[in-house]
Amino acid sequence: MTAPSHRLSILSAEEIEDLYSPPRFTDNERAVYFVLSEEEQAFVTSRRGAIGVYFIVLLGYFKAKRQFFDLDTELVHADVAYLVARYFPDIRERLVQLPSRPTLAALQDKILELHKFRRWHSDVKPAVLKRLAQLAIRSTHPRYLVREALQHFERESIVLPPYSVLQDCVGAVVSAERNRLTFLLKKALTRSAKEHLKALLEADGSMYRISVLKQDLNDFSYTALKEEVSRRQAFQPLHAFAAKFIAGVGISQESSKYYASLVAYYTVYKLQRMEPLVARLYLLCYAYHRYREINDHLVEAFTVRVENYARAARQASDDAMQQALIEGSQSLKAAGEILNLFVDISLPDSASFGAIKTKAYTYLSPERIPVVADYMRNIAFDKTGFQWKYYTSLSLTIKKNLRHLFVELDFAGRVEDAPLMEAVAFLQEHLRQGRSPRQIDVREFPTTIVAKRLRRYIFIKDEDSSKRRLDVDRYEFLVYRLLCDAIAGGNIYVGESNEYRRFEDDLISDERWRQKDSILRDLAAPMLRAPIQITLDGLRTELEELYVRVNDRIVDRSNAHIKLRGQEKRRWNLIYPSAQDSDENPFYKQLPIAGIADLFWFAAPRTGYLKAFTHVIERFVKQAPDPREILACATAMGTNMGLLKMAEVSGISYSKLLNTARSFFRSETIRAANDHVANATATLSAFPLFNIRNEVHSSSDGQRFETQVHTHKSRYSPKYFGLKKGVSVCTVVANHVPINGTVIGAHEHESHFVFDLLFNNTTDIRPEWHSTDTHGTNQINFLALACYGYQFAPRYRDVQSKAEKIVGFHVPSHYGKALVKPARKINESLIISEWPNIQRILASLGQKEVTQSTIVRKLSSYDRQNRTKKAMWELDSIYRTIYLLKFIDDVELRQSVQKALNRGEAYHRFRRAIAFVNSGKFRVQTEEQQQLWNDCSRLIANIIIFYNMSLLSRIYDQMVATGDLAGIELLKGVAPVAWQHVNLFGNLEFSERDAHVDLDALAALFADPAKWLQTAMEAAETGFD
Repeated sequence: MTAPSHRLSILSAEEIEDLYSPPRFTDNERAVYFVLSEEEQAFVTSRRGAIGVYFIVLLGYFKAKRQFFDLDTELVHADVAYLVARYFPDIRERLVQLPSRPTLAALQDKILELHKFRRWHSDVKPAVLKRLAQLAIRSTHPRYLVREALQHFERESIVLPPYSVLQDCVGAVVSAERNRLTFLLKKALTRSAKEHLKALLEADGSMYRISVLKQDLNDFSYTALKEEVSRRQAFQPLHAFAAKFIAGVGISQESSKYYASLVAYYTVYKLQRMEPLVARLYLLCYAYHRYREINDHLVEAFTVRVENYARAARQASDDAMQQALIEGSQSLKAAGEILNLFVDISLPDSASFGAIKTKAYTYLSPERIPVVADYMRNIAFDKTGFQWKYYTSLSLTIKKNLRHLFVELDFAGRVEDAPLMEAVAFLQEHLRQGRSPRQIDVREFPTTIVAKRLRRYIFIKDEDSSKRRLDVDRYEFLVYRLLCDAIAGGNIYVGESNEYRRFEDDLISDERWRQKDSILRDLAAPMLRAPIQITLDGLRTELEELYVRVNDRIVDRSNAHIKLRGQEKRRWNLIYPSAQDSDENPFYKQLPIAGIADLFWFAAPRTGYLKAFTHVIERFVKQAPDPREILACATAMGTNMGLLKMAEVSGISYSKLLNTARSFFRSETIRAANDHVANATATLSAFPLFNIRNEVHSSSDGQRFETQVHTHKSRYSPKYFGLKKGVSVCTVVANHVPINGTVIGAHEHESHFVFDLLFNNTTDIRPEWHSTDTHGTNQINFLALACYGYQFAPRYRDVQSKAEKIVGFHVPSHYGKALVKPARKINESLIISEWPNIQRILASLGQKEVTQSTIVRKLSSYDRQNRTKKAMWELDSIYRTIYLLKFIDDVELRQSVQKALNRGEAYHRFRRAIAFVNSGKFRVQTEEQQQLWNDCSRLIANIIIFYNMSLLSRIYDQMVATGDLAGIELLKGVAPVAWQHVNLFGNLEFSERDAHVDLDALAALFADPAKWLQTAMEAAETGFD
């Protein structure tokens, strides 16, 4: 079924086929859909023969797809045969003839009557359009509107209309929303805004201005940041107008981001030829989001620069102190000679002191004497004083690199930071007027911010007098340093940014929170709806019972993995069970080598991942994606080969690959493709074999990759990159399947993204437990994950030190001489009093309107202190204590955590093998491309895992059929993460006719139980899981 070219292209051909073709039932599905209610059975009884048979066929199909189909096809014969055997054994199947059209229509009417449905009619169209128009304000993505339309038809009991009707409805709503926005934009546009928008599409020298402004920040060098500042200044006038317009007309974040993304897709030539108001809408949304992104970059650059200077000063003071100690000790002999001058009989008493000094200087230079004197008097080296002298020596560099950022940004603060904001405003006012702080009378400077302990460093002695005066350069850097501390603490913010705005702006707004009950009902978080006292009572019971159990099992030696030491003062150590893994499983060595192109085609019909690659422009798209080009692009990006090299080896031109990549490869499409494959993997019979303790237990960890072309997330990390820069790739692995992943900066804390990755997992694989190493832990993750139904189970580097900080509902003395007891009593009253604020924060995490990692980062920061945050930390401590007690007591839990983490490490090795071209380095220009290439690597991994799991499932089914229980147990040790039997870089011909993977033939290799037993035993001996 092909949509007319004048209509909106909203679904692929495969999706249209899935939605509108008659269902093809399996026997299990027939048993579900062809079951009859009493009313239905009564009608069938009154209509025996062919009419009864075809009534049930129509009824079953209607239950499955809420529509009626042409029954004059070969497809219904199997269903007719099933129904005759089940309900009409006295009728011969060959005598069952298709009823006449009027009779079929009457049967359809009866089904509608029984199920209280109505046919599609033009009368219901206005209600549908009204509902879709409301939703279009949130998003005009056609697929989203189609999903909502289908749900509306189900809720309102309307038969699914033809595809052309769906196209017309969605197309009309999308056009109406565009017309609404462009009409409002035309009314709102000022002359200044028009001129700025027009200027974006004009050439500025050899390049169009918008092309220059699209360039991303690569690093924090002075030149790069000056260019970023220029880009901010270019977008600033438009942002002010855009912020007001977007809020005024109700454009959602999702819609505005989508409109902005089209600026990146369209060439300047196409934007110029577009309807002017539509192009202006896209450009306006782009300016809005780009401006806020630039502000994020500049604030981050400012704070990183300040911290780098502070770190350098600390290091310099440490070096200077060490050198002073060395020189002081080395100069003791000379100091002794100077002291000996006082008893030197060769020196007459009449000798002048000047002569004595001259003699002393022959042993020690004047500048060395104070150092040695301090050393002899055991006076501590003044590290703080040295650091401020160091800042003075760097004053020119500091001014050059920080002033242009400081002047550009607009800071706002809370009441408690009024003195600092006064100093910030004072400096910004003068610097923006071109006045250097040295030109200002020092008496005008607001000095309240200078702490008492720092006054002797900021106010230095004049050379000509004993009075102290303000050192302006040091004062300036003090303001910068205090400003960064306040930003980290959330007390000063940049309102027009994403990452550094007020914490309250990340939460559900006051207006929306008035509908608190409705919001909490819509969230899958029962804990937020329950009274906090009930939650605490449950936690108290569980925790206190655990304290008794854990200590009893230690004392009676039931916990054999606890080793007690000492007599008077008993201590304990936890002995960990060892776990060995290997990637070399003998099972896969017996398989023939399969090409990556073969596996792509093997997975395509079985998972449907190709349908996920939709065109970025939903309107009037005549170009259908060429599967060969899709597969070539995915392989090129996923293996780090790149499109140019792929064009050389695949026989597909570079221009075609480039066009396909730009049109069909976006974060949402590659993510959806991964989801298709992961979901298909989860339906295979062998998938549950890899559950841990009969549950899905996932893990996440970061893997470092060097960046050949730097982005602003690329950071130095000597441990991983030496003198180079790189990023970290965090991936969630569940039952060996990589279900989600993201690229973060090497400097960012992995724990800030744990909730984000789990909660935004869009596959059907839903982990119940989740493990990380110590890097995945912070002060909020236990609470956040527990709230939304996940059990957090990290592996701590030092469990005993963590156990020394556990909490209880009683004071420590209540637990007597127990080996494992709390360090302090939990503050219940604080939790109860702050519960309404905690509810709002946790509900905001579930709304997906802001990046959850931003909220978690702000909540887990030690610099941010307030009652609500302390209360959340208290509640988190309860969940953490419960887990730690279980971890200490349960060896199987410890083994499960280790096994889950081992699977993550196995995936890391797999991921590095897939993308080993160019030594595994990212060589793309932007963060978006880094994420895209990483997800392509994940897609290749998912497809290979799907292939392996399919084979294991076929073998498992054989074993179940033959009752080979011993073989099934051994099969659990053969993990699907393996690639030694896959040729990732061989023949890259992607034609479907060349694909050949015979799963049945491969499974037949292991049909002999004796052969399989020998193979599986070899695999088990390697310890691979």
